[in-house]
Amino acid sequence: MAVLKVIEVLSNSNSSWEDATKKAVKHASKTVKNIRSVYVQDQSAIVKGDEVTEFRVNLKVTFEVN
Repeated sequence: MAVLKVIEVLSNSNSSWEDATKKAVKHASKTVKNIRSVYVQDQSAIVKGDEVTEFRVNLKVTFEVN
């Protein structure tokens, strides 16, 4: 039987929500091993003038605990 744990991670990117998600997983995997999945709980963006300048994601990261 596997035991799984879920943590919440926030990330941002200047290019896309997908890039923000990839950055979060890459950074989290430096200290969290056995990541199984991520769930994008929330997405938001910062707008300056008439341009989106920053994409933000709130992720649930699921990993196996040994």
